[in-house]
Amino acid sequence: MNVPKDAFRRFQDELAALEQNGSPAPAPSSPKAAAASRLEQAKSEFLTLRKRYQLSVADVVAFFPEDEGVGYLQELIAAREAKPARGRKRSS
Repeated sequence: MNVPKDAFRRFQDELAALEQNGSPAPAPSSPKAAAASRLEQAKSEFLTLRKRYQLSVADVVAFFPEDEGVGYLQELIAAREAKPARGRKRSS
C-alpha cells in the first residue's frame, strides 16, 4: 500500500501534537509503574493514529530509512527472545 507523503506528514504532525499536549496523569507510586503508564498511553495514541490513516505496521516501518527500520525490528526481536518465560514459584 502506498501512502501519500501528505498523509505521513499529517500523521507526524498529529503525533507531535499528542506529545506536546499530553495530559498530565496522576503520579504513579513507582518508577516502573510510571514507565508502564507512559508506554501504554503512547501505544494507545499511536494505534489510534495508525487506525485513522489505515496504516499497517509495514507502512509505518517503511517510512524510516531501511537500515534504521531493520535495526529497530532486530532489536525488538532480540529483546523478545532474550527474556526467558518465567514460571511462578511454588510455595512449600
